[in-house]
Amino acid sequence: MENARKGSIVSRANSIGSTSASSVPNTDDEDSDYHQEPYKESYKDRRRRAHTQAEQKRRDAIKKGYDDLQAIVPTCEQQDFSIGSPKLSKAIVLQKTIDYIQFLHKEKKKQEEEVSTLRKDVMALKIMKVNYEQIVKAHQDNPSEGKDQVSDEVKFNVFQGIMDSLFQSFNASISVTSFQELSACVFSWIEEHCKPQTLRDVVLGVLHQVKSQLY
Repeated sequence: MENARKGSIVSRANSIGSTSASSVPNTDDEDSDYHQEPYKESYKDRRRRAHTQAEQKRRDAIKKGYDDLQAIVPTCEQQDFSIGSPKLSKAIVLQKTIDYIQFLHKEKKKQEEEVSTLRKDVMALKIMKVNYEQIVKAHQDNPSEGKDQVSDEVKFNVFQGIMDSLFQSFNASISVTSFQELSACVFSWIEEHCKPQTLRDVVLGVLHQVKSQLY
């Protein structure tokens, strides 16, 4: 009896032990899954974080570009947000930038034309300088040649006589009541009183007059 009872107790204990052992979870497999799952999540997080950083960097670069345009373009005035002034939109900033660039192109073209004109003037002055230097040198080499030259006073009298004659016809033919009438009359006066034959007669008449005064 005693041995039978002990055997029954041992059998029950073994049964309970096997049941308990079968109910214990597999810690090795669970640890393996536990370590793999955070690795996958960590990789996704890194990709998401990298994408977020790249997108933020792109937005910061665009914002800095618009801020630089507002600082450079004079027409993009800085707004005073303390008094509730509206912020310029990106479309307005771009349009003002385009307008300013077109303005700069026009100014550049205008300055280039002015520089071209000044270069021509400089070239003309250089030619005149060379001519005057040649005249002075020729006069210094042959001072006797200048004795029979016409004086500046005679030259001025000839010039004054020609201009007085032209002005008389100009004053008699031109109406200055308005700019339109002036513009219309000037061309007709040039065609009538500035023809080569007419100018030749005026110059000959002035020369005869000056000659009679000298001799």
